[in-house]
Amino acid sequence: MYLLGLAPSHGPQGDHHVDGTAVTLLGWLPLVLLAAAGVGYVALSRRLRTTQGWPLWRTGAFLLGLALLGVAFLPAFDAFADRDFAGHAAQHLLLAMLAPLALVLGTPVTLLLCALPHAMARQLGSVLGSAPVHLLTRPVVALALSSGGLVALYFTPLYQLSTEHDAVHLAVHGHLVLSGVLFAWVTVGLDPTPHRARVRTRLIVLGISIVVHASVSQLLYAGLLVRVREPVVQMQAAGSLMYFGGDIAELLLAAAMLVTARPDPARRARRGSALPGPGSLPAEARVRSR
Repeated sequence: MYLLGLAPSHGPQGDHHVDGTAVTLLGWLPLVLLAAAGVGYVALSRRLRTTQGWPLWRTGAFLLGLALLGVAFLPAFDAFADRDFAGHAAQHLLLAMLAPLALVLGTPVTLLLCALPHAMARQLGSVLGSAPVHLLTRPVVALALSSGGLVALYFTPLYQLSTEHDAVHLAVHGHLVLSGVLFAWVTVGLDPTPHRARVRTRLIVLGISIVVHASVSQLLYAGLLVRVREPVVQMQAAGSLMYFGGDIAELLLAAAMLVTARPDPARRARRGSALPGPGSLPAEARVRSR
């Protein structure tokens, strides 16, 4: 199955008949959207650098995240991931762990709050302060969506369904990216959120995530309890890649969290109100009305 499920899935069961031009256009659509996101980010960051300044490393981090997603979404890479379960594991690491961390280090929310016209920034601040965002940005909820999704993928029929149905395949990819970004956003804590969990809480949540990821990787390697039926060699390669690659990604996440958990005095004074209500913006994101 190529991206968006427009080519056959694992094995011979996928007998899809679609127009080749449609396959090409839709297969490359995510890359076009990623490129557009990169252009938009660079344009906003350059505008901000001329007025208030914007760290180049944040721009580099965000573009790296987009590049990692682009690799994972390449039609050829997606086809490889469907032929070889080890490729699926590599794609999983890119979509759910490595790319989200890089994107979050780019602090796109802060960039939008700083670079958008004041009225639009206030509207974005209202959305960020809404009840659904309050719920989603709780560490336990972010953990349930990321690690819970991992368990659901391999311990229920979901993985098999994703190899047989285009919509399920696309939904799984979308969930991997969105839940990964949410977990990294909540854990690293650079962008403003409705509430900022204590470092101890975030460390505990990250520790639970590491245990879950390591356990799933080992069970995949052994072929125990999981609802995945792939060649043993591929299962072992995928389990090893997810285990060691996941360790690297989680260590990077922990390092980023600990580094960003040492605010300067001005930021420490603002910790009590990470995200204001609809009528105001965080001090670091406040801009003059345009």
